[in-house]
Amino acid sequence: MRNNSPAGLQCGRAAINALGIMNNAPPEVILVETKRVSCDGASDIRGGTNYRPAALGHPRVFLEIDEHGFVDCGYCDRRFVLKGGPADAS
Repeated sequence: MRNNSPAGLQCGRAAINALGIMNNAPPEVILVETKRVSCDGASDIRGGTNYRPAALGHPRVFLEIDEHGFVDCGYCDRRFVLKGGPADAS
């Protein structure tokens, strides 16, 4: 999908600006209250009564939010933002 506007080209979620630099926005942002978080890529996926969310995601990883106020999961690119931290835009 192309957008020939002066701002640049659109390519899925990624936008390419006038300088040709790709700007990837995280697919999902989750506000959290603790600096240590875990992600399995499927904790929000629900199915029937016998669902197995881990089978739909990735191995569970434990991440720590740094001085920037956020951390990205290396598997699914979810961004965890610390409430009230420097990256909290709300």
